Amino acid sequence: MKKKCLTGLGMILLAGLLMVGCGGSKDQNTESSVATETEGTQVEVKDSEVASQETQQPENHEGMAKSLLTGEWISADLAGKRPIAMMTENTKVTLPQYGISNADIIYECPVEGGITRLLACYQDYSNMDVIGNVRSSRNCYIYLAKELNAIYVHAGGSKYAYELLDAGIIDHIDGITGKGGQSFYRDNSRQAPHNLYTTSDKLASGIESYGFSTELDAAYAGGHYKFAEDNAPVTLDNGTDAAVVSLYYQNPKPWFEYNTEDGLYYRFEFGSAQVDGNNNKQLAFKNIIIQYHDISVLDKNGYLQIDQVGSGSGKFITAGKAIDITWKKSSNDDITRYYDQDGNEITLNQGKTWVAVCDEASASKNVIYSTKEEFNK
Repeated sequence: MKKKCLTGLGMILLAGLLMVGCGGSKDQNTESSVATETEGTQVEVKDSEVASQETQQPENHEGMAKSLLTGEWISADLAGKRPIAMMTENTKVTLPQYGISNADIIYECPVEGGITRLLACYQDYSNMDVIGNVRSSRNCYIYLAKELNAIYVHAGGSKYAYELLDAGIIDHIDGITGKGGQSFYRDNSRQAPHNLYTTSDKLASGIESYGFSTELDAAYAGGHYKFAEDNAPVTLDNGTDAAVVSLYYQNPKPWFEYNTEDGLYYRFEFGSAQVDGNNNKQLAFKNIIIQYHDISVLDKNGYLQIDQVGSGSGKFITAGKAIDITWKKSSNDDITRYYDQDGNEITLNQGKTWVAVCDEASASKNVIYSTKEEFNK
């Protein structure tokens, strides 16, 4: 008789548990997540529930650190290394560029003749068989590379650039003069001067031959940008819709299209997607910064002077939105900082960033479209 009573009690308890399990979502969410015993009966946690709990635990970032270029977690050793900042040509005859999808930050600036040239900045420049092409320096890029504590990579330069390089304001590898020549090679299947390339191994060899330190300066510990914390993305809720960003540069005629699925802006120029020749991957960025400068012509060769010290206006674009910003830089040895209309330093989303340095006089020619349909009209 006693045995029958225990069996009946077990059945009642089992029925109660089944009723709880068949209840609404509120009951499911409040169900105990640990194994318990009731009258000798163990309630087991489902494998799916355990997995859910594990994914909610803080991720282990042992041996890792935040990249100063992207704000993302990378190996601590890599995060402590100086990046390289490479001059890259951006005319149609040079396309596609190689290795460029690995760049964490790309600066685009106008140069003589209505074209633009790129400064591709790489935290990790390993394991690439082809990088480039590599082109000559202009003075404004030297200061941009300096802001990142980067090793500057170029092939020759204007006389204004060499005035700065010869003054020793930045560590640089030159593909035209000095020991830097061994760090590059010519691809004879393409026309000079658009055919100078390098590799990861050649860059490492060049850096070693010059005796440059590969470790970030201690004074640069704070980095260039302020990035969002993990799981706290920037949404720019008060910004205007920015589905397409069209830039005024007349030669490449570039634009970016926002992809709502991955939150990236995809780059187009010369009428089609800008891709990396190494992997056919289209360039895509989490953040776009437009900064306006006073730009003047220096001489009959058309070399430009871009005033980088002082302050100016601009745009910050991320997550499908755009806001007005102000940039400020107190000296050539300083880092450019960006502020919203309330005077707060802006926070970038973790990921790659494209910086467009533009002529203040052409600001109205840069157009941000709220929809792709509006852009395609």
